Amino acid sequence: MTITPPALSVFETLESEVRSYCRSWPAVFDRAQGSYMYDEDGHTYLDFFAGAGALNYGHNNPVLKRALIDYIERDGVTHGLDMGTTAKRAFLEAFQNVILRPRDLPYKVMFPGPTGTNAVEAALKLARKVKGRESIVSFTNAFHGMSLGALAVTGNSMKRAGAGIPLVHGTPMPFDNYFDGRVPDFLWFERLLEDQGGGLNQPAAVIVETIQGEGGINVARPEWLRALADLCERRDMLLIVDDIQMGCGRTGAFFSFEEAGITPDIVTLSKSISGYGMPMSLTLFKPELDIWEPGEHNGTFRGNNPAFVTSAAALDTYWSDGQMEKQTIARGEQVEQALSAIVEEHPRLGGEYRGRGLVWGLEFTEKSRASAVAARAFELGLLIETSGPQSEVVKLLPPLTVSPEELDEGLRTLARAVRETV
Repeated sequence: MTITPPALSVFETLESEVRSYCRSWPAVFDRAQGSYMYDEDGHTYLDFFAGAGALNYGHNNPVLKRALIDYIERDGVTHGLDMGTTAKRAFLEAFQNVILRPRDLPYKVMFPGPTGTNAVEAALKLARKVKGRESIVSFTNAFHGMSLGALAVTGNSMKRAGAGIPLVHGTPMPFDNYFDGRVPDFLWFERLLEDQGGGLNQPAAVIVETIQGEGGINVARPEWLRALADLCERRDMLLIVDDIQMGCGRTGAFFSFEEAGITPDIVTLSKSISGYGMPMSLTLFKPELDIWEPGEHNGTFRGNNPAFVTSAAALDTYWSDGQMEKQTIARGEQVEQALSAIVEEHPRLGGEYRGRGLVWGLEFTEKSRASAVAARAFELGLLIETSGPQSEVVKLLPPLTVSPEELDEGLRTLARAVRETV
């Protein structure tokens, strides 16, 4: 199809230059349902972006929409701060019975505010309060949010520069395979911890993504994660897993760390925890860490009750029988086969693919190629973004509810976009 960029006058003249996604997708979207979005001119787009992972169950999921409409129509509480409400109770009971108890996870649940960066800020603050130390260790190419504390443990230099002030009390360490297997895992980290002259203050915690989404779909091996958990335990550091983009089933299991068989001290969730794309986040932590004073960390919009309603509906619908995990793994195998075929078809591009479940990346040696592929995919009706420090990775993040036929359609479009930009 041929897409004519619309007149974006009000966006260009009134909205800040900080806008980003709309520059890659010059359309004015009007409707969305399931795996598809529709612009005001009637063009159809298959969505392999899914709200940057906030729409794991697709757009306007009918089960979640019905629950939300029923709640609104009966004048259910919309804004509740941290007051007790029937919607919050229903969510907490569903989360405990469907997610925590079957996995034997002991976590307390904190509602820190509506976004992922709020959850990270709460996690960092709690770790420092518990341990009485300031330093937090993060990893190369990490992304944890845009507020100052979360930005201090983020690797991207452009995003860090936007802070305008020094970002302190964060120390980066090499992520899994950062040195292409030439250096033993955690050699540098362990050496600094042992060396009185190493200059590393004893950290309060380590924060890690099991798969770095914004960093380029860098997948940590289960054995690397287990070794990290062991290191944290031996060295009296809390382990924080940032599951904001990779949680809620994106990698297959509900939590992305389940495959490694570890139990982090603190876990952050956001994006798809509401199920419907509404702002909501959680900070989970072991009960012995719950040393907050009442009101010591709060936020006006931590009681988004409509999000509690759709979240509870999503948990009951998709996570009570184990089928979502099996389906996501099967869809992931479908993606892996298609990416393997693309790489085989274009060996001179030096492409490399990696991922798990329904998060995948296709990296190009010629780094500008990824953006060209994403742009051509948009022209062909497929929404995909790029990631990595130089936007060198095409990132696939379709809804978990995508059908095999829709997935095949999108993968064929991706293959065509690669072919037509060689």
